Amino acid sequence: MNNMMKKCILITGASSGFGEACARRFAAAGSDLVLCARRLQRLETLVSSLPSSCRVHVQRLDVTDRKSVEAFVDQLPDDFREIDVLVNNAGLALGLEPAHESNLDDWETMVDTNIKGLMGMTRQILPGMVARRRGHIVNIGSVAGSWPYPGGNAYGASKAFVQQFSRGLRADLLGTPVRVSNIEPGLAETEFSLVRMKGDAQKAGDVYTDTHPLCAEDIAEIVYWVTSLPSHVNVNALEVMPVCQAWNPLAVDRTLGNEV
Repeated sequence: MNNMMKKCILITGASSGFGEACARRFAAAGSDLVLCARRLQRLETLVSSLPSSCRVHVQRLDVTDRKSVEAFVDQLPDDFREIDVLVNNAGLALGLEPAHESNLDDWETMVDTNIKGLMGMTRQILPGMVARRRGHIVNIGSVAGSWPYPGGNAYGASKAFVQQFSRGLRADLLGTPVRVSNIEPGLAETEFSLVRMKGDAQKAGDVYTDTHPLCAEDIAEIVYWVTSLPSHVNVNALEVMPVCQAWNPLAVDRTLGNEV
């Protein structure tokens, strides 16, 4: 029996990438969908391609706007108010400059989206899950939350927050049936790098040259699997990389000599 049939799934950042793929996967399972993103036209195009039997509510939303998030949740139609699964997918990386050359506006945008946006949506949805004694929070983290790399500075730090926040939620929710999972992808080919490179398609494409990266559908299948497990099973965290990716040895600089 499909236990996701008619469950209500809220997905942030649903206009592309992981969010769009998750919407398609849950729609295929017969779930009801609440989809939000900044690009309403992209959401409407997505909805037009979903099965006609799928009930969907879409709305333009910027998760960095706390008041808008509050209003969005407060004004959900009656048929979509009881959220069974929240997929906190909205997030981004901006730039790869070293910390001493980074744009502080980029750092603040990552914090506002990846941290504050995730917190705000979670805080709005979680009380209803606790009251109904059912629900699942799925946060889209990153291997960057555990494994730093040059230029990852604020982005990696924001995903480390997501990792620890997810653990904190699990601790707070002990004694309730509400589940929390942090999904941590590695190299994945979506619009992620295009956004990070601020529209430079050549630089974004170079990230994936001669690799076989994860795709959005891979992550959507993982999110679906985690949420469709029996209700007594909680996947705390799931780190996933393509086979072509692994950890490097610790970096050692041999140019400083006796300077340090």
